[in-house]
Amino acid sequence: MLLSVLLPVRARLGRCRLARALAALLLGGSLLAATPAQAELPAPLQQRLEQAGVPASALGLVVVPAAGGAPFIAHQAGRPLQPASTMKLVTTLVGLEQLGPAWRARTRLLAAGPIDDGVLQGDLVLQGQGDVDLDVDALRELLRQARARGLARIRGALVLDRSAFTPSRTDLGVPPFDEGPEFAYNVIPDALLVGENLLRLMLFVDDQGLQARLLTPLAGLRVAPAMQLVDGDCSRWDEGWQAPQLHPEGWLRERELVLRGSWPARCERLLALNVLDRDEYIARLVRGLWRELGGTWAGEVREGAAPPKARLLAEHASRPLAELVRTINKRSDNILSRTLYLSLGRAWQASADAAVPAPTLARADEAVRAWLRAQGIDDAGLVLENGSGLSRRERITPLQLAAVVRAGLHSRWAPEFLASLPIAGVDGTLQRRLTHGAASGWARLRTGTLKNVVALAGTLDDAGGQPLVVVAIFNDDEFRPAALRPLVDAIIDWIAQQRFVPG
Repeated sequence: MLLSVLLPVRARLGRCRLARALAALLLGGSLLAATPAQAELPAPLQQRLEQAGVPASALGLVVVPAAGGAPFIAHQAGRPLQPASTMKLVTTLVGLEQLGPAWRARTRLLAAGPIDDGVLQGDLVLQGQGDVDLDVDALRELLRQARARGLARIRGALVLDRSAFTPSRTDLGVPPFDEGPEFAYNVIPDALLVGENLLRLMLFVDDQGLQARLLTPLAGLRVAPAMQLVDGDCSRWDEGWQAPQLHPEGWLRERELVLRGSWPARCERLLALNVLDRDEYIARLVRGLWRELGGTWAGEVREGAAPPKARLLAEHASRPLAELVRTINKRSDNILSRTLYLSLGRAWQASADAAVPAPTLARADEAVRAWLRAQGIDDAGLVLENGSGLSRRERITPLQLAAVVRAGLHSRWAPEFLASLPIAGVDGTLQRRLTHGAASGWARLRTGTLKNVVALAGTLDDAGGQPLVVVAIFNDDEFRPAALRPLVDAIIDWIAQQRFVPG
């Protein structure tokens, strides 16, 4: 077990920290007394909440020894709470456990017909299997390999095969999560999501005014920046942003994307927008790339399944899962997390060997709960929706989440899981948080934020070098993240200054 290796090393490191604290004591400082186990919120934390005007009922907190045993602190530990992105800990760990760190998703380019003298007498099929790394360059390479085989002209359609997940499109008819559906974090994945369906733009101001350059090679699409230039801070460019308008094709068979609102006059930004339907996005992208590679195609685009005898032209594989979980947890990537959750459902469907496929999201729910029960973790009160925490419905108790983290530290894939967690004050979503104090450089914690949620969950050492698992989740509709984030950081720093002993 990794933990048996980590504990002596981390204990030695902890003794070094304790020695520094003793030196401070000799210089007139004070060493905190050992903190006994207690079920309720410790008085210093209760006082901190009272000073901020935040009720203790808004907080769920668990502090438990990583090696096993009863919690040192368990405040509202059994209450199902909105976890925000700390839910990604569940999805990434179950993904490692069920799929393995070397698992990769794939995209296949297939010919559904013979190729005669460089002409495909049939359809070209793009078949997705949840490959999150299928970006514009990867698609260009697939098409380049097809050209290298001598394919120059496609007489049939471009068929988009999303059948790996059921239903093939979970985004259709779904209301937006919030008021910014055009931004990347709101993209809902499917089995064939190219370039995350994002139009990448460069916005800058020159002598002619605001300029917008489309960086994604989408045939027949142009961008019109109709934004008012204003004085303002570039870091707050989004305050004057309005949702773009997409106009239908004109007589030149071009679509126009109109950018609206206001823009700071001395601001340059790279933006990524989700404004095109994904079938249209892929169609325009393939037309542009195929033309760039010297090929010709004027057919339609439609969804469908690849024929059984379709011939493989090229294949692309995602990064191995061990690398993907680092991106998911370090950067809090919602698209990757949601796609991994769907991939868990697909794998569970295959193991179930059912004649009629169930919805992939339902199968993912089954896969996660089966793993939890196998670990002896009660799933009562757990609500799963998409596995990313970008949800108003998802719920988990602090005790359940702490048990997941502790299982991760004892897993055979513990090195991969632990390496995926942001380090306090060092990288990921914690790069600019907990930069000073006892937790800085030591705590490895997954962050979580929604408009009514601030959370941290992961592992850190106490002042005696004892590895702990910590889960702290604030849920309160009256307080915004800007008010709650300093509180949860203060809780983590306080925990790192204690020496916990069983009591």
